[in-house]
Amino acid sequence: MSGRKVGFVPTMGALHEGHASLLRIAAQQSDAVVLSIYVNPTQFGPGEDFEKYPRTWESDLEIARREGVAAVFAPDRAFYPEGYRTVVTVPGWKDQWEGEIRPGHFDGVTTVVAKLFLSTQCDVAVFGQKDAQQALLLRRIVRDLDFGLKLVVAPIVREADGLALSSRNRYLTPEQRRRSLALSRALMASVMAWESGERETSKLLAAGRSVLQADAPDSVDYFSLLDPETMGCLDDVPTLDKPALLVTAARYGATRLIDNAAMGNIWE
Repeated sequence: MSGRKVGFVPTMGALHEGHASLLRIAAQQSDAVVLSIYVNPTQFGPGEDFEKYPRTWESDLEIARREGVAAVFAPDRAFYPEGYRTVVTVPGWKDQWEGEIRPGHFDGVTTVVAKLFLSTQCDVAVFGQKDAQQALLLRRIVRDLDFGLKLVVAPIVREADGLALSSRNRYLTPEQRRRSLALSRALMASVMAWESGERETSKLLAAGRSVLQADAPDSVDYFSLLDPETMGCLDDVPTLDKPALLVTAARYGATRLIDNAAMGNIWE
């Protein structure tokens, strides 16, 4: 693709309309779009769902064709050569929030994405806001390591009822799916309070947490505000006087869902 501006969308397959929206954004900002499909083993921890992670190759290719993808990059496990030891890591950041709950996960993410950037030599890379901590970490490595590409964070794509699109939604029973709608409603309750002028942190969190507890998940890992520049927790800051990211993770049966919403402009 010499001389052409290359857009890149990395995925683990099991594509849905959220991924399709990323491909369309990449197409708007490039001459040709490369899609990668690779279920990356290094970002799965012990007991996680690497083996059962959905592989839907044929339907993935249908979406790629429909969206005019120029090339699909699908490496196999040899992508990590025998004796592979090098890790791209962001100390501190990678061990908070999702990183604390899933040790080693973000080292796997940042390393494989760095390898994919080098393999595709892309000019623009598009990621979804749903994996917000991942997007912040990748934005950091692009800046710190001078990859020379533009990283775009695209808005979350949701079902009509508000549930964020995810390949893991297929594991939810009808009752679990109904209950999971409390995640997006809780986030919106806090954001609406912020947009109405509320700046007291405890009240912003209480607005969302009360909605979440009214139709409680089986367990909640966190419902918290974080600083997008430091990944630090803002829950105990008396007043929210700068943009912040509200993040949540909860389980419905064996299915773990994540979601988030921004208070202020953090993605430009």
